[in-house]
Amino acid sequence: MHDAPSPTELVAAVKSFIDDAAAPQLTGHAAFHARVASNVLATLLRELEQRPAAEASEAERLRNLLDAPENADLAAMNRDLCARIRDGQFDAATPGLFKHLKTTTISQLAIDQPNYSGLKAALS
Repeated sequence: MHDAPSPTELVAAVKSFIDDAAAPQLTGHAAFHARVASNVLATLLRELEQRPAAEASEAERLRNLLDAPENADLAAMNRDLCARIRDGQFDAATPGLFKHLKTTTISQLAIDQPNYSGLKAALS
């Protein structure tokens, strides 16, 4: 069994190297690019840690909203949702639609921009 290091541990190690060893030695454009790389790795860590649960929750909400089978594909359900909105079958009055869209957006924002000033208010 191959159990160490995990993808999360590998990414965290590279991020730590950039933050603690490389970036302090850099100036100018190189320092800027090191900060960008560190931010990309931080986003990747959040993806690895949060995406599976976020997608499972999203799939469950979509199955309920679309009355889809248990084995329905997330991407296919999202295409179906978009088609129903576009065709006027779903609108702002559709029970559960607004909550699903808000929850999905907040989950994505928590991964992409966790320090976004409106995120804490949106979670309330």
